[in-house]
Amino acid sequence: MKKIKIGYLPLYTKLYDDINIKRRDPLKAYMNTLVDMIASQGFEVVLPDDLCRLPEEFEAAAEMFNADDEIVAVVTQHLAYSPSLSSYKALLTLKAPIIVFDTTPDYALLSAALYEERTFANHGIHGVQEMCSMLKRNGKPYSIVAGHAFHSEVITELSGLLRAAAAARAFRNARIGLIGRHFEGMEDFLIPDEVYREKIGGQVFHLTPEIMKTYLDKVTDCEVEDEIRSDRNRYDVRVNNEENYAAATKTGLALRKWIKDEGLTAITVNFLHISDDGLLKMPFPEACKEMEMGIGYAGEGDTLTAGLVGALLSVYPNTSFVEMFCPDWEKDLVILSHMGEMNTNLSSYKPIIRDERFSYERSGDTVTVGAGMRAGDAVLINLVPVDSAAGKFDLVLSKVRMTADAEPAGAYGPIIQGWLDPMRPVGDYLKAYSMAGGTHHSALTYGVDIAEIEAFGRFMGFNTVVI
Repeated sequence: MKKIKIGYLPLYTKLYDDINIKRRDPLKAYMNTLVDMIASQGFEVVLPDDLCRLPEEFEAAAEMFNADDEIVAVVTQHLAYSPSLSSYKALLTLKAPIIVFDTTPDYALLSAALYEERTFANHGIHGVQEMCSMLKRNGKPYSIVAGHAFHSEVITELSGLLRAAAAARAFRNARIGLIGRHFEGMEDFLIPDEVYREKIGGQVFHLTPEIMKTYLDKVTDCEVEDEIRSDRNRYDVRVNNEENYAAATKTGLALRKWIKDEGLTAITVNFLHISDDGLLKMPFPEACKEMEMGIGYAGEGDTLTAGLVGALLSVYPNTSFVEMFCPDWEKDLVILSHMGEMNTNLSSYKPIIRDERFSYERSGDTVTVGAGMRAGDAVLINLVPVDSAAGKFDLVLSKVRMTADAEPAGAYGPIIQGWLDPMRPVGDYLKAYSMAGGTHHSALTYGVDIAEIEAFGRFMGFNTVVI
């Protein structure tokens, strides 16, 4: 995965250079140690040429950060006190979110504070307070982490905020392919394309029969054969109708080429209208493979959730599109399922490709995927367009546990399934979820701190609701 690029802004004051320029050297060395620690977490760190002290130096740094569209956030660190008038006006111009890193070199200071040099090296916190006060009163959002880098989890906390900022940037730059139009009558996640573009930043691309024919014509028989051969190595293939399998595979490969050429970050398929867009078969396996490769997905023409899943996948690869299907009242569990789409990298067993009777649409029978979501802690993530035209969205989050109850053969043969433990009585959970207005399509991310996803919501400007 490509490293996440961040800006790093070290704050200092010219007064200290005028008094004793050598005082900056140990502080700069300390800063470089912190930068190396952050970089080791998977980040590319961009710094100004030197410590920033004067308004023009802060302005130049802000211009440099703003000119780089790949920078997801700017981290500030006070190496000493820095007058707010020197920096805050430049900070107000930053396009990327601001994350304040409030830390100092010494862990224990009670006795060391008797020595002027130790006090000098650790007094940046009041500069942080002054700067944050000015950001707050000027309406500039910011986040902050505080703690000692070697004796707390502050680097982990900072890394989480940076990942959240990267996911937010990915969502604002989402490119979603819509296949088969929105599902008629399914309104809970519906958002007009132009509102999506204006309020979130995501751009929707519509597949047409002409486009699809162009890409189907580009898929060779050899490519289909190679893909099926690869499937037999990666999956448990139990297909009897090889003709349907080949047609579904060709459809998937054509879509893959379209996704690549358009630079799409997500797709959504309405299975009721795939023939209208020229697809040969409903490409269930390709939907799974795209999520495996980091491309977002949602069913039924749900561009909003597809874009969300794609943004999360860009940072959190253990993410999948999910839908709550049925409750198990006795065991206090909820089954997650769908027709044949999930991130099969998350399956607890080798995913199964099998024949699928498909009478919903004139394209006829196809092949689908059966897989079971592995056990582990996760966060269920749902985006509600409360008033999308006004830019009002609720991000509904639940810390959950996936159990190990998924089995290769369900009541209807191998299906997509996963058992969600909401860690509370299922009736209470379902009541709270619907009282929060949660839609019926969600994302599920394994192994993430819910605080990171809350931060993602803040960076996006969403109202966050934790169940």
